[in-house]
Amino acid sequence: MPGSHRLPSDDTLVIHFAHVAYRLAERFALRGTGIEHFQTWNREDTRARIAEGHVLVLSGFWSDDLLDNAENLSFIQVCGAGYDRFGLDALRERGVPLANGSGVNRNAVSDHAMALLLALTRHVHTGRDRQREHVWRGMISDLDRREEELAGKTMLIYGLGSIGSRLARLARAFDMTAIGIKRDVSNHDGSADEVRSPDRFLESLAEADAVVLTCPLTPQTENLVDADALERMKPGAYLINVARGGCVNEPDLVAALERGAIAGAGIDTTREEPLAPDSPLWDFENALITPHTAGETRQYEDNVVDILIENIRRLQRGDDTLVNRIV
Repeated sequence: MPGSHRLPSDDTLVIHFAHVAYRLAERFALRGTGIEHFQTWNREDTRARIAEGHVLVLSGFWSDDLLDNAENLSFIQVCGAGYDRFGLDALRERGVPLANGSGVNRNAVSDHAMALLLALTRHVHTGRDRQREHVWRGMISDLDRREEELAGKTMLIYGLGSIGSRLARLARAFDMTAIGIKRDVSNHDGSADEVRSPDRFLESLAEADAVVLTCPLTPQTENLVDADALERMKPGAYLINVARGGCVNEPDLVAALERGAIAGAGIDTTREEPLAPDSPLWDFENALITPHTAGETRQYEDNVVDILIENIRRLQRGDDTLVNRIV
């Protein structure tokens, strides 16, 4: 109920930032709130200092057993959109609210998805490969292997949240048709040309020249793109995954690339990260891999801090209607 998770005032509140790379504490300090805060940069230090903070801001370092020693923990702000690693029932039982960072990387991830598609269709990635070899590639006679134009093509976007909606607008700016897959088809902002329910995803694959995943990882999206889905895609279509690695069945994707069932794949996330050195995905010329960097941007920390401060102020005045509340 409102007021049940009120945070301490600024003079006693402690914020614990935990991230391997993002300079969250440094950017928060520039806001001049006077709130005590610190940052840990690895799992070991995060675990060692978990009891000190009332507010915890993190993503990848979380495991549910941290709750055992987090005696002062009153709120968790996830510094990304994904929250699949958090045990929601355990947090409810402890009465610890959880909010994610949905929207902080809306521009970055949608830009990245478009960049992967453009790189694949314009052969930018193979140009970089030839550059390293000092090879000037000749013109391509084979129409099936030549660069492609996006205008007139169709993009199927699974997940029409803030990222997917912006991506739909980008696709339409390239004169593509954007079809969005969304659970609530009655509630959308008009960014896509058409919105369909998830039960129409498989039948929609045959229409798509690019299939882009921008959804969270849930039981419903686990292995969303498997052998069946890949078989339904056009041979000339591309798969772009800027969601979670678990949304794609990797052995099925490898098999599809091996037999040329699809034109290629842009992969920002994998099931196990970092991607194992012996993974077959590294060796496909028509697979473009980025190391889960779609959300990275110079503005990222400040975007997270914006949401964090707003949620702290709400909890301090007893308002539980948090921005991006999950629990």
